[in-house]
Amino acid sequence: MEKKDLKSMTLEELTEFVKELGEKPFRAKQLYQWMHEKQADGFEEMTNLSKNLREKLAETCEYTCLENVQTLVSELDGTRKYLFRLSDGNVIESVLMRYKHGNSVCISSQVGCKMGCRFCASTIGGWTRNLLPSEMLDQIYRIQSITGERVSNVVVMGTGEPMDNYDHIVRFVHLLSDENGLNISQRNITVSTCGIVPKIYELAKEKLQITLALSLHAPNDEKRQELMPIAQRYSMDEVLDACRNYFQETGRRITFEYSLVAGVNDSDEDA
Repeated sequence: MEKKDLKSMTLEELTEFVKELGEKPFRAKQLYQWMHEKQADGFEEMTNLSKNLREKLAETCEYTCLENVQTLVSELDGTRKYLFRLSDGNVIESVLMRYKHGNSVCISSQVGCKMGCRFCASTIGGWTRNLLPSEMLDQIYRIQSITGERVSNVVVMGTGEPMDNYDHIVRFVHLLSDENGLNISQRNITVSTCGIVPKIYELAKEKLQITLALSLHAPNDEKRQELMPIAQRYSMDEVLDACRNYFQETGRRITFEYSLVAGVNDSDEDA
C-alpha cells in the first residue's frame, strides 16, 4: 500500500482521512497544527495524540522531514545556504536571507531542471523529479527550526521551474498561507518562471495574491533564444501578453529578473 503524503494534505482532506482511521474529526486540527504550526520533527512529538493514532499514522503515512546535510554562510552578508536531503536520497538547496523587514527564504521546486537556461547551474544534471508540496514547505520549516527565527517572505526561485510543477506549487501556496498553519500572507510569496505562457494564464485564474516574477534576461527574442531554450517556444510578445493578463486578473504586480552576462546582454543598447 502506498503511504499518504500527510504534510501535503489540506485540513479538509486531513479531517476526512482521520475519520477513515476511526478517529474524531478534531484530531485533524491537532495533527495539522503539529505539522504546520509547531513543525514537529515526527509523530512521537505529537503528545496530545494517542499512542494508537500515532502508530496508525506511522503505518499509513509518509511524514516529510528534510535532513540538513550542509550549511554554508556568506562572509559578505551572512546569507545562509542549506543543503537538504530528501527521503529518496536526492538533495536540494534553500537559501535564508536576513533583511531589516524580516527573513526571506528562497526554496527549490524541483530536483534538477528541464529548462536548460545557459547561465543557470540548476539544469546541468538535468531534471530528476518534482518536489511535493510537503517538501517545499519543509524547506521553510527546517530553516525556522534551525535558526529559531520566523520566516516572513518566501520566494520560489531555487532549483527548478515552478510552472513545470504547477499543481504542487498552487497547493503549496494554499498550505503556506493557511491561517491554521504558518499563515504567511500570499502577498509575501513570490513565484518565478522562465515564461511557460499557458501556465501563466492558468495561474491568473487561480486569483492568488502572490507576486509573479518573470525571468527575462534579454531585451529581444533573438538574444533571449540564445540564453533560454523556452524562448524558442514562446516569443517575448506572447510572454508579456500573459504577464499583462496576470496583472489584469489579479491586480498583482509582475517583477522582472535580469542576469547580466558579460558581452552578451549587458550593453547600453540592451539597456
